[in-house]
Amino acid sequence: MKTHLIKSLKPIGLHFETADPFLFCAHHLDNFPKANEQMGPAVSLAGRAIGEDFTLKDGFRMYHGHVVPGFPEHPHRGFETVTVVVKGLVDHSDSFGAAGRYGAGDVQWMTAGCGMQHAEMFPLLNKDADNPCELFQIWLNLPAAKKMVEPHYKMLWSENIPQVLLTDNNGKNTRIRIIAGKVGDVTALEPAPDSWATDAVNAVDIHLIALDPGAEWVLPAAAKGSNRTVYFYEGSSIEVDSTIVDVNHAIELVAETDVLFRNGENVAHLLLLQGRPIAEPVVQYGPFVMNTEAEIQQTFNDYRKTQFGGWPWDRPDPVHPRDKGRFARFADGREEFPPAEFK
Repeated sequence: MKTHLIKSLKPIGLHFETADPFLFCAHHLDNFPKANEQMGPAVSLAGRAIGEDFTLKDGFRMYHGHVVPGFPEHPHRGFETVTVVVKGLVDHSDSFGAAGRYGAGDVQWMTAGCGMQHAEMFPLLNKDADNPCELFQIWLNLPAAKKMVEPHYKMLWSENIPQVLLTDNNGKNTRIRIIAGKVGDVTALEPAPDSWATDAVNAVDIHLIALDPGAEWVLPAAAKGSNRTVYFYEGSSIEVDSTIVDVNHAIELVAETDVLFRNGENVAHLLLLQGRPIAEPVVQYGPFVMNTEAEIQQTFNDYRKTQFGGWPWDRPDPVHPRDKGRFARFADGREEFPPAEFK
């Protein structure tokens, strides 16, 4: 559907279609049951395509996990992952010996650059109650000049992520968590240093937005030439540019104009992905994103020769001890903890 400001409306599910400079977005929403001793689901996994379980069954998926849900050892090159965890935990391990556990609002910003392997597992810690998990993994492209930079990751801890509270004329609130970009005078934490989002001229915004029932909110105009999509992933219905939009839709918008949102009767949760396009050729083969077919072939050759640093862990799906709190350990041995768990 098209209107003056809505360029298109498309349904969304596990995977969201995105626009340049973004490549992909997955919305993982799983109500995992109680945990067993191995930090996996304490229920039978019979009837699942273990190792390739992307079908929602009994409220959850195992993905590529066999014991613990998640994504065991796999390679990337040529882009970045921005992993926004709303509920639950992610255990990170990579080919450079770096590791971490993050969740409950934390964001990991990882630049794959010239190549790395990592694992992203979803450990279930609670043995006495369900283990809900919700996260977004956003793939942000790198321009040709940055595709072969050294791999890097940094943590944006939940306690440090800026939030904005906006109140409309009727006293209804809209809350915005600023993962990248800015809202008014409030600017996000610094992204990874080689990111397309680092230069403000690229106007990359990644925001999580929650509108109270009946709230009105104006999405301000973006930089000219930007691509702008709002993903309405939880709620009932909202009105956008005088058009009623049901939940689970992507709303591609004209970027250079303010857009009025009016919410319905339930809290509405939105994800905004916006930015100036890189506008270069994209050749993707699975987890590799380059500019030409020759570069993709070179990537396969490099991976066969080097394994992008190898795999220093004793299993393809490492998880950290059950009693381990949130932390990040980087390739140089430096450790970092969120403010709430600083020791």
